[in-house]
Amino acid sequence: MSTDFDCVVIGAGPGGYVAAITAAQQGLKTALIEEQQAGGTCLNRGCIPSKALLVGAGIVSQIKHAKQFGINIDGYSIDYPAMVQRKNTVINGIRQGLEGLIRSNKITVFNGRGSLISSTEVRVKGQDTTVLKAKHIIIATGSESRPFPGVPFSSRVLCSTGILNLSELPRKLAIIGGGVIGCEFASLFNTLGVEITIIEVADQILSVNNADISRTMLDKFSRQGIRVITKASIGHLEDLSDRVKITVNDQAEEYDYVLVAIGRQFNTTNIGLDNAGVIADERGIIPVDETMRTNVTNIFAIGDITGKWLLAHVASHQGIVAGRNAAGHNEVMDYSAVPAVIFTFPEVAMVGLSLEAAQQQSIPAKLTKFPFKAIGKAVAMAEADGFAAIISHETTQQILGAYVVGPHAASLIAEMTLAVRNELTLPCIYETIHAHPTLAEVWAESALLATNHPLHLPPPKL
Repeated sequence: MSTDFDCVVIGAGPGGYVAAITAAQQGLKTALIEEQQAGGTCLNRGCIPSKALLVGAGIVSQIKHAKQFGINIDGYSIDYPAMVQRKNTVINGIRQGLEGLIRSNKITVFNGRGSLISSTEVRVKGQDTTVLKAKHIIIATGSESRPFPGVPFSSRVLCSTGILNLSELPRKLAIIGGGVIGCEFASLFNTLGVEITIIEVADQILSVNNADISRTMLDKFSRQGIRVITKASIGHLEDLSDRVKITVNDQAEEYDYVLVAIGRQFNTTNIGLDNAGVIADERGIIPVDETMRTNVTNIFAIGDITGKWLLAHVASHQGIVAGRNAAGHNEVMDYSAVPAVIFTFPEVAMVGLSLEAAQQQSIPAKLTKFPFKAIGKAVAMAEADGFAAIISHETTQQILGAYVVGPHAASLIAEMTLAVRNELTLPCIYETIHAHPTLAEVWAESALLATNHPLHLPPPKL
């Protein structure tokens, strides 16, 4: 097997495999190194498995509310081991497809741990040790869950990977961290009947520079029976083998398990950065420029380790930029329109500037919110508890940002992502015919409301 390559990619997650495919399609002889499984955390231990379980939880929620549709379902039960098995089947199927995709692009795959020997050499340590020569190197080693200080992960103290591998539903679950991961798992297990407590040291959950989203989701969680403790002082976390004990605000309480969701740490130690002269900061983040290059011209870094956005779709786009630039192009990353989605019940999605962010930048902006209760499709679905909001420039009417809380928010945000990315204005949205009855009409209505001419709400008092 040849060991000389135009491009060597370390890590086959959503950034790495996309970078490898892009480089190969640009005509570069490409190698892809992966220590575990193709697809990385996202496919195997994160995005996809959690969403597979959330789909099941969504069906449970529909069953609980079926009576209002004239459907009586008595005596249903949750077979959680079967849900987990389906989750694993989904992962395996997607991974097999991905592996075939990598092969079809004539990418050489090396199974093992990749580390830099120099700026043009990579060691792969697997069953055997192989040294690859590379004109260009793309580092895509990702991140992993950060443990609670002084308490290692165990069978009771879980990271996101551990909780996805539970074989049975707990009775009582604590979640330390009220960010995106913590709130998604809270929604999932609450819907499946687990008693949930979220413990957050900040004064709000979902600290996404959008107080409206934080307040809205705190209210919804409260109504769903999810207990949330904010401004929490965590004095002690003790692993008792068959349970855990957590002391919060001087009150001790026991749980079956605790999920620690307090952030991520970057996989940049022991990968030979010093050997190649690549700089990383004290947190393990590798600084890159807009072309995804590190301080070493022929070495790129993408994904979580760049410290930009810890999102799979950002890593993938960075992979496209790095892969094309390794082939001699001059692509640059644009982070102005990055959609972020929170898969809770209900879903939350956002893109661009929040009103707070616009005000911090002294941009004259206005916020308009249109409720789903005035959208016929949402009412017909019995999912009218939510809204869509647009942040627009007061003078130019340019759409600066948007967010949505409600049904299918994850898909609805795509229209506003396109709008923000292309600097569209409010008329671009409301002059576009939106199919009826659909949830997407909420954007046209919100844009009309921003001009004080709503169709399906009373006109505002000026």
